[in-house]
Amino acid sequence: MTDAEIDDVDEAILYALQEDARNASSGDIAERTGTSDSTVRKRIRRLESDGVIKGYSASVDYQRSGYPLRMLLYCTASIPERGDIVADILEIDGVVSVQELVTGEQNLLVTAVGKTDGDITPVAQALLDMGLTVADEVLVRTHETTPFGKFDSGTRAPDDS
Repeated sequence: MTDAEIDDVDEAILYALQEDARNASSGDIAERTGTSDSTVRKRIRRLESDGVIKGYSASVDYQRSGYPLRMLLYCTASIPERGDIVADILEIDGVVSVQELVTGEQNLLVTAVGKTDGDITPVAQALLDMGLTVADEVLVRTHETTPFGKFDSGTRAPDDS
């Protein structure tokens, strides 16, 4: 999986980055983890090179940005091609994510956003044109995330109080 095992400091770094990667300086994270600024920077570089940190992105509220429809499309692809087709699905205008599912008949979960039904319908058609079966469509009202709690292992610098 990775060149080095993930320890409590790595987990605390991951938690801090999931909380707010944009504003989490290596100095702030070092203070939280009781390590040095340079240690945090080296650990982040290692986590990135090992593929544990895959990238950084903004969490967009599509509704507030003018795209009020978020549709989940549960699809079925042949098992040999389901992993290979993900990149092609991500190229469809309006698709913002694809998840490969390993249990159940539906083995791909495609998330698309749009302003109207007319924006979502072409996504479903493109999936059908790729040979996928669209088994179900779900309209999402809200979507919230949180940092993974197991990464918040309590690794903190000693309190001076």
